[in-house]
Amino acid sequence: MGGSGIPRINTRLLVIAVAIATLLIAAHSVISQLSGPEVYDADDTEISVEAGDRFTVQVAGDSADGYRWIIAAPRPDPAVLKAAGQRADPDEPPPSGSGGSRYLDFRAVHAGRTDLRLVRCRRCAAGAAEEAGAQSLNFRVTVR
Repeated sequence: MGGSGIPRINTRLLVIAVAIATLLIAAHSVISQLSGPEVYDADDTEISVEAGDRFTVQVAGDSADGYRWIIAAPRPDPAVLKAAGQRADPDEPPPSGSGGSRYLDFRAVHAGRTDLRLVRCRRCAAGAAEEAGAQSLNFRVTVR
């Protein structure tokens, strides 16, 4: 029976180590969800994030006027940046003033640099940036 104490101590230490690691992972997940992705607006033309990060671009978004935001050509390098959806908040004023906000979500994939061009258009066909009333925003995205 003298040798049976050693495995029990090692087992206890292993259980404690696993419990601490699980707690740290859970705490990190909760903090990440509470803090949410970084939000940039039209004035933030240089965006710098880490690979794997999610971020959001907030723009004016009054859907009642018939305009919508699209990712325009030339599209960002998909090896560096991927679109991750969009959503609207009609009650929150955009950085420019009135009419609600639209949030375009992105995920930084791998290290690199790419350009992101957003266009607010009605028809949103080829040449959407030249449409009457269209607006475009350009961002340089650096993923570290």
